[in-house]
Amino acid sequence: MEKEQIKKDNEDGSDVDVKNVNEKSDEAINEEADKNLSPDEKIKNLEDKVTRIYAEMENQRRRYEKEKDDAFDYGGFSFARESLNLIDNLERSKTSLENDDKLKNTEALKKIVDHLNIINKDMLSILKKNNIEPIKSINEKLDPNLHQAMMEVEDDEKDAGTIVQEIQKGFMMKDRLLRPSLVCVSKKTQKAAETTKKTDKIKENAGKN
Repeated sequence: MEKEQIKKDNEDGSDVDVKNVNEKSDEAINEEADKNLSPDEKIKNLEDKVTRIYAEMENQRRRYEKEKDDAFDYGGFSFARESLNLIDNLERSKTSLENDDKLKNTEALKKIVDHLNIINKDMLSILKKNNIEPIKSINEKLDPNLHQAMMEVEDDEKDAGTIVQEIQKGFMMKDRLLRPSLVCVSKKTQKAAETTKKTDKIKENAGKN
């Protein structure tokens, strides 16, 4: 009947809120169903509705609390990541000056580098006060969650996958990765790799026997 009425109204050119009509139809059906329920069943239905509403409210409260905590803890995440460019530029400036033939081994270079080191130390201190700390890299095992390998160098004195050089320092903000460390890792020379392979094979065969 209602669908026929909607169709008729549309033919007349008037606007019909189909969603409204459907909602009213559902309410009417629910009211009709409630009339046929016993008092105990009605109470049970009401208890279920209250429980669902309470659960929804509790979920919303938890989401709000989490969003509030995240905003407080990580609100400056983007700003902090951009600020790391300042530290990078300081390092580049220092390296560039130290490689300048005209300044090498001069008193002027020593003073400039000392000042740059002081600024760098102060910036790292400020970051630390805001729960931002550099990631340990040198002599650590490569961790894909913290480090990004940019190149490999042959080094038989270290285990394969050991970080031997840090190209760009990585940082953590509390338990979140601000940016990974760009690193260079060790690998065995071909001769050492073959020796290791043979040793592993001998151990494997010995274990089987």
